[in-house]
Order: sequence, then structure tokens, then C-alpha cells
Amino acid sequence: MSTQQQYDGMTAELYQAVTALVDDRMKEIRVVRQDFDRLVEAQARTGEQLTRLGATVERLAEAQVRTEARVEELAAAQARTEARVEELAAAQARTGEQLTRLEATVERLAQVLERLTSLVERLDSQMADLRGWQLELRYQERAMAYFGSLLRKARVVPFPEIEDELEARLPRGEFMDLLQLDLLVHGQPRKHPELQAIWLAVEVSGVIDWGDITRALQRANALQRAGYVAIPTVAGTKATDWVKEMAFDEKVLLLEDGHAYFWEEALAKVLG
Repeated sequence: MSTQQQYDGMTAELYQAVTALVDDRMKEIRVVRQDFDRLVEAQARTGEQLTRLGATVERLAEAQVRTEARVEELAAAQARTEARVEELAAAQARTGEQLTRLEATVERLAQVLERLTSLVERLDSQMADLRGWQLELRYQERAMAYFGSLLRKARVVPFPEIEDELEARLPRGEFMDLLQLDLLVHGQPRKHPELQAIWLAVEVSGVIDWGDITRALQRANALQRAGYVAIPTVAGTKATDWVKEMAFDEKVLLLEDGHAYFWEEALAKVLG
């Protein structure tokens, strides 16, 4: 054997070179094997993910089917709702027409009611006037019955008997107002024979109110300015408490259904 060692017909240097080359290739093979193993593992994981993804897709598909069915139900419900809305709109239109006709009817009824109310008011006014005339006529015809307890020889004096004197003594406005006096009664105070005859300026009303008292005062004052001893008087079937209080305060003779109030007060005031 020579100085350079022989290995199966190869020199030591060549053997080392081959050995090194083989080692390198083995290392590369191990690397490739590791990569292959990792790829296999990755492929396995990918398969599992795909399996899970497939299951998810199936669930999504089932959900899609249910969603489409629900959409169809909602579409049908929407169609029914739209049909109902159309029915309601038509009903509303009919109701509007009915309301329009009803409003027209109510308006006509209101006009009729207004005319009836006006007619009733006129009838009430006419009836009040008629009752007033009847009451005035009753006081006129039965002067002694109503005034006899206060005056001797009580009588209703027709206005023309003193018309000339009044017209000569009073301004035209006061004279014309006196023409509206309901009754003019003359007589001697029954309980005071020493007194001269006096006059009653009488306003007659079914229900005595403050206006009757005001007119009686105004017209009695006009008679007094013309030189007559005149007492303001109101007569009727009813007077409220506050009207009686007003008559008392103003010293106005008040006859309620034939009963006399404040005679002495009114007499004392007019005689001073």
C-alpha cells in the first residue's frame, strides 16, 4: 500500500469529499422530509377547516332557504297589508263623502234651528208683551183692588186729562218719555187724610226688574218737576230679593202680586 491511504479504491481525499457530499444530501433530504411533514400536517388542518367550512356552508344554505321562505311570507303579508290599506283608503273616501253630506245636513239643520230659535224668541217676546198688556189691563180695570188699601178714591187717570199741563211744563224729551208710562193713578192717602191727593207713576211688568224701577223713578221725577206729588211705583207678579232691596233703597212703592211694600217710605220721601 502506498503512502496515500486507499478506501475501496478511493483515495482518502476523494472518500472525504464523497462523504461530505453524502452528508450534505442527507441533510437536504431531512429538510425536505420535515417540509413534507409540515405540508402533510397543514393539508390535514386544511381538510379539517374545509370540513368545518362545508358544514357552515350547509347551515348557511339552510338559513338561506328559511330566509327566502320568510321573505315570501313577508311579501305575502305586505301584499295583504297593501290590499287592506287600499280598502281603508276607499272606506276613508266613503266616510269623507258621508261626512261632507252630514256637514251639509247639520248646516241646514243649524239654519233651521236658528230660524226656529229666532221665531221662539219673537213668540216669547210677543207672549211677554201680551202678558204685560194683560197685567197692565188688569191693574187698570181693578185699580181699587190693587191700590184701594193705600188710596181713597183710587182711579186710573187717562193721560189726555193732564196732557196739556205736562206738555206746557216739561221739556219735550221728558214729556215724550212720560207718554210711555204704563199707569197714572190718583187718590188720597188712606191713612193720612190730612195730606193732599197724590199720583202714582206705575210701571207694570210680569217679573219686576231694575229697569222697571229706573223708569218709575225717572217718570215720577218728571211729574214732580211738572208740579205733581208723584210716587215712583212698580207692580207685577214677582220680584227678586235684590230688586226689593233696590226698591227699598230708592224708596219706590212695590206691589208684588197685589201685596204692597215700602209705601210709608216712598210717601215720606215724596212729602219731604
